[in-house]
Amino acid sequence: MKIDHRKNYYLTIDTETANSLDDPIVYDIGGCIHDKKGKVYETFSFVIYETFCGMKDLMKSAYYAEKIPTYEEEIKEGTRKLVKYITAKMYIKALCEKYNVKAIIAHNARFDYIATQTTQRYLTKSKYRWFLPYGIEIWDSLKMAQDTICKQKSYITFCKAHNFLTKFGKPQATAEVLYKYISGNVDYIEEHTGLADVLIEKEITCHCIAQHKKMRKLCFA
Repeated sequence: MKIDHRKNYYLTIDTETANSLDDPIVYDIGGCIHDKKGKVYETFSFVIYETFCGMKDLMKSAYYAEKIPTYEEEIKEGTRKLVKYITAKMYIKALCEKYNVKAIIAHNARFDYIATQTTQRYLTKSKYRWFLPYGIEIWDSLKMAQDTICKQKSYITFCKAHNFLTKFGKPQATAEVLYKYISGNVDYIEEHTGLADVLIEKEITCHCIAQHKKMRKLCFA
């Protein structure tokens, strides 16, 4: 496929982790290259060998540990790829270079950024400290949604009608609830696996961009 370099391309990623939320260790990372309209050009779904196979006890305490048998079956079938962490890192770097990626995006991006960095430092005993390619902006679709979708009267009404509210009575801004709203599928349940979640999160990002409203994008700003 010939790449149209007049377009802006984005990489949306999502991680699934074991260990605590303060020191998350990645066992699943998914991603897709897409444009601002949501067209997908490439996807990847990697299960991290060092974590998934080398930290069995830690994996038992993973938040979505009940999915482990499904992962094992899909690895056997070849629908998920088991790779070392450095392989995932180099693949993402090459993908960003290939498409001259404008931004790397995640929903609540601070968590995914910290997770990838923590895993990198842990596995290399801090010899290597960075996972995502240097110099590419990190965008947070949660911030983008908070400044666009979450301010819309129709979204506030939707959340109240279906009781998608925080303990403080505010509309929730989780990827699952946002996608329920923009897709019109109230019964949608987030899968909580890397690539599946990426494919709904890029829809949230593109919906925000399409609003043509002023909004925060940068994760660390």
